[in-house]
Amino acid sequence: MITCNSLRWGAPGQPLTPALDLTLEKGSLTGIIGANGTGKSSLLKVIAGLQQPLAGKVIVDVPHRGGLAFLPQQQHLDRQFPIRLQELVAAGFWGTQHTSQQRSQRLQAVLEDWCLTGLEHRPLMALSGGELQRALLARMSLADAAVLLLDEPHAALDEDGQALCWKHIHAWHNEGRTLVIVCHDLAAVRHHTQHVLQIKSTGCLSGSSKELIRPQPQMQVA
Repeated sequence: MITCNSLRWGAPGQPLTPALDLTLEKGSLTGIIGANGTGKSSLLKVIAGLQQPLAGKVIVDVPHRGGLAFLPQQQHLDRQFPIRLQELVAAGFWGTQHTSQQRSQRLQAVLEDWCLTGLEHRPLMALSGGELQRALLARMSLADAAVLLLDEPHAALDEDGQALCWKHIHAWHNEGRTLVIVCHDLAAVRHHTQHVLQIKSTGCLSGSSKELIRPQPQMQVA
């Protein structure tokens, strides 16, 4: 469970929204939407404990083992860092307990799941945007976390990659994990998530994805 009590966030002295009171139940799948600059990514960082709130508090109720995993936007990753794709993905084992054989088998399975086989030894700077994004998602697949926070997980992915991403998101959700996802694709959020938090400078709205997000009109081809 994630609970926000009178939470305000943003730059010092410049809160992005009025105070937020919100409870996300254990095992829920929630999308966060809003215009650019409204603080969606910052809210995820506050929940993850990577950024201090301006006021109020966040309580993340997770088991001692499992904890929380955070997927940042890839623009915050130093692509010049001298590691290979396989090493980036394997970082997802941090905090888990597996034998060397178990790690090797699970790593290979995850690389296959995310269509990364054959790219294991490629340096980060040589990866396409889609390949790097799938590698970051594969790293998250290795985390035995009860709470998953994903910031624009579909960025840089083509149509097939996005479908693969949602497939894994639903698999994680079916395992009973709590997921919070920042996403600009309103149609996808409406279709794939249960709940939505809409952030505005005037305040936040929360509720059913189907109720808060109107269906997008179909484009007609002449």
